[in-house]
Amino acid sequence: MADNKKQVKEDPEEVIESAINKTEMFIFKNGKTLLTILLVLVVIVGGFTAYRYLYSVPQQKKAASAIFEAQNAFAVDSFELALHGDGNNLGFLQVIDKYGSTKSGNLAKHYAGQCYLKLGEYQNAINCFEKYKHVKGLSAEMVNAVNEGLAGDAYVQLGNTAQGLKQYQKAIDQSDNDLTAPYYAKKAGVLSQSTGDYKKALEYYNTIKSKYPTSMEARDIEKYIGQVEQKL
Repeated sequence: MADNKKQVKEDPEEVIESAINKTEMFIFKNGKTLLTILLVLVVIVGGFTAYRYLYSVPQQKKAASAIFEAQNAFAVDSFELALHGDGNNLGFLQVIDKYGSTKSGNLAKHYAGQCYLKLGEYQNAINCFEKYKHVKGLSAEMVNAVNEGLAGDAYVQLGNTAQGLKQYQKAIDQSDNDLTAPYYAKKAGVLSQSTGDYKKALEYYNTIKSKYPTSMEARDIEKYIGQVEQKL
């Protein structure tokens, strides 16, 4: 038989009052724990704020000032000077040591890698490029891409063409634009072609033709396509 008992509706005010009483009881029983958690949160937030405004921001300002002369030396191809400084002004390596955790310190790792690459110290260049941390932002994406691509150049110079190709692909993936993407796609194509992987080379060349038709690399890409098609 069906249960014919009538369900008693609870008074909404009584439900709310009961919930409040339970909450008060929970706070009463766990007051010390909740206070401890609150204090920990206050310390964490306060510590982060203090770190940011009393340490991090001033450090970044110092780093930005310190890297300036090294950048000037780099701009005139004085790569040794840019790396090591002149005793009065810091080089990129000193900026990394003192301010490596800042934005300018991170950028110094990228610059140092370029200096080593220009000086023919390819493994040192790779070490610096690998320490550089990718940053967000439209302009930063291009730096990220160039960083990966230059690491590819260093690997190729060391005879590691497989890793060089991987780095070029990373550079392409980092920033989909008409400058760095087709540039490293062509490098990847030429490298693949030089190792006899004509199918892969054709893929890169066709990507430039179809996806980046207005790029510099697209101007003579038909010549490269023709070369590998003859080999296939």
